[in-house]
Amino acid sequence: MEEKMKEPLILSGKELSQKIREGIRKEVEEYVSSGLRRPGLAVILVGDDPASRIYVKNKINACKKVGIESFFYELSSNITTEELLDTIAELNSREEVDGILVQLPLPEQISQEEVILSIHPDKDVDGFHPQNMGKLVARMEDGFIPCTPLGIDLLLKHYGIDPKGKDVVIVGAGFIVGRPLSLLMLWRDATVTVCHIYTRDLKKYTLGADILISATGVPHLIKEDMVREGAVVIDVGISKLDGRIVGDVDFERVKGKVSAITPVPGGVGPMTVTGLLLNTLKAYKRRVKVHSTSTIKP
Repeated sequence: MEEKMKEPLILSGKELSQKIREGIRKEVEEYVSSGLRRPGLAVILVGDDPASRIYVKNKINACKKVGIESFFYELSSNITTEELLDTIAELNSREEVDGILVQLPLPEQISQEEVILSIHPDKDVDGFHPQNMGKLVARMEDGFIPCTPLGIDLLLKHYGIDPKGKDVVIVGAGFIVGRPLSLLMLWRDATVTVCHIYTRDLKKYTLGADILISATGVPHLIKEDMVREGAVVIDVGISKLDGRIVGDVDFERVKGKVSAITPVPGGVGPMTVTGLLLNTLKAYKRRVKVHSTSTIKP
């Protein structure tokens, strides 16, 4: 008789996000009812990339639901780096703006490096400024952790998955997810391997992972034979394949082999936006000098 496969634990970022966001909403209302202003997040969208527009809309809607005021700046795709820097300089000086988010990617004529450097580190709620990246390297709690790595960290904690002493393999070495996530997993005392487009024999590394995290945007890159029995799989990728939203992981075939896995959609995506909300609240509390009542530490 064929043994029935055990169902894996589905790591629902959607459910956890709802719980955390309700906590943020209550905390914000406490501050407002005590006479303080609302937290404020400035969101800058340059150009008309459809995916970026959807991401920005989701972030603004999430802010509204938790009581964070959002200031939306929609700029032309023909804007120069200097014009964008002028907008950021104005937002750096505005008292009611606690966080500044510039939606990436930017048009090719704009210097992403200059834009990232121009955002004041205390308002850099994306966590991309070298000062905040440096604090991540130095394990300093007062910096901002980039939103997707922060969301993944919170998801693992919530489900009792401790990276300490585990072999964590990250597929994708990008600036937004892979690199900062590798630093955060080192902070959590994992043994970390980072794979990328030039990695030879990817399968050799993924098969050794206790926790496998893929962030490439390549649909179904991670196949069943690339995952070890009982591994934890975190799928950061999101793509369209035959009209469906899919991740980096071939979910239906992989799920019977692993102990825990994130769905796409509903896994890491909601946690990324929640990480942004937590970072904005953190920036606000620092600027208005209030003591935290939250048990969640971004």
